[in-house]
Amino acid sequence: MKTRTKTIIIIVVLLLITGFVYQRYYFVFGEGVKAGSMNYFVKKGYMFKTYEGRLIQSGIRAPAQGGNISSNEFMFSVTDERVAKQLSGSAGSYLELHYKEYLHTLPWRGISVFVVDSVISIKPITQ
Repeated sequence: MKTRTKTIIIIVVLLLITGFVYQRYYFVFGEGVKAGSMNYFVKKGYMFKTYEGRLIQSGIRAPAQGGNISSNEFMFSVTDERVAKQLSGSAGSYLELHYKEYLHTLPWRGISVFVVDSVISIKPITQ
């Protein structure tokens, strides 16, 4: 009887740990589309080389407690090589990007909770 109780407790603890890890790192909290001009796109990292980028969105953002007015920026990571190749030559272009938002980051997924999984459109900015 003691062995059965220990086995049930171990299974319950393992299920709780698995659920916690899934919810914290793999559960997709939100999905959406962001549009703006590409500021930069780089591959960087010490152990895990990840693709990181920044999109400057049109409009201005007023600070909550005074200070300077700044632009809206969308910092994101990319895990798919195909998407990274599309974005690597798009600096200065107007982009529409589809992303997934996670609750926390993983080192091999990038430094942002926003992970771009596809490029909807790329339009060159004309002056």
